[in-house]
Amino acid sequence: MAIKDEVLSNFSGRSVLVTGGTGLIGRQVVDILCGAGAAVRIVSLDKLSVHDKAEHIFGDLRNFEFCQEITRGTDFVCHLAGIKGSIEVTKSKPASFFVPLLMFNTNVLEACRINKVQKVVYTSSIGAYASAEVFKETDNLDGPPMDMFPGWAKRMAELQVQAYRIQYGLDNFAVVRPCNVYGPGDNFDPDNAMVIPSLINRIHRGDDPVVIWGNGTAIRDFAYSRDVAEGVILALYHGTKGGFVNLGSGKGYSIRELVETLRSFLQFKFMFDTTKSSGFPRRVMDISVAKELIDYNPTTSLLDGLKQTWDWYLKNNEEGSKRQNYFNEKEI
Repeated sequence: MAIKDEVLSNFSGRSVLVTGGTGLIGRQVVDILCGAGAAVRIVSLDKLSVHDKAEHIFGDLRNFEFCQEITRGTDFVCHLAGIKGSIEVTKSKPASFFVPLLMFNTNVLEACRINKVQKVVYTSSIGAYASAEVFKETDNLDGPPMDMFPGWAKRMAELQVQAYRIQYGLDNFAVVRPCNVYGPGDNFDPDNAMVIPSLINRIHRGDDPVVIWGNGTAIRDFAYSRDVAEGVILALYHGTKGGFVNLGSGKGYSIRELVETLRSFLQFKFMFDTTKSSGFPRRVMDISVAKELIDYNPTTSLLDGLKQTWDWYLKNNEEGSKRQNYFNEKEI
């Protein structure tokens, strides 16, 4: 997939702030916008530089005055900052997700409103949905979010955007809900990583066999970070008509299919631990609204995405030590 030139040209010479611009989706957004000639600033607590054409600002979005300062005079804001971790760490350290997410989102969105930023896109999550097999923007909106604490934090920000629309008539805030995103710059720490980066880390360190929880039948929607980044930029450009749109691959892959795809270019032994839960049987995003509304069309195959992620990890597996870790109480 490639964003059309008439869309990209809209960003040339414009100032764009990308929160979480060193992260999985954020670094891809930064790369695309810098290529389009935008004046990009990244704000992050990671001690990383991901693009030589972007200005890197080290700062904490939990500070409202800081958020007001960095959004002042900015044309566009891509609010991507978040906290990514496994289901297990979500359950064991809920405050590490819930509290910072509430603070980031409230501060950044309110600063954008006060400073009259022209366009804003906020990145929510599939975890804000109530549990289902197929996720559509018009369905299962009433039940509790399937990812309890981070899901509620994401929903609170969506409600904040809705409140702005009701009270102030603002329609310049777009919202996207990505699925299970993977790619360069992911969190590869096996203690709290998602399934793909965790597998890659354990394959790289030589686990023999690589042990995978469940029986391999669970189906998930895995989207490559570059495709999702293009969706974020398209949502910023087109808007999301007062609601949100899904950003996924639109395809379901079983965990066994995922492992076999990795095995098609890597050599490792694996074993499914059927004494452990496989999780919810099926979770796939319907992306038809995003295709129609913002011209979203992800094209990266699972094989190509995994190869690019593996190649990046081989060259950058020490990057994790430079990342902010919200699960280490000593750092916060």
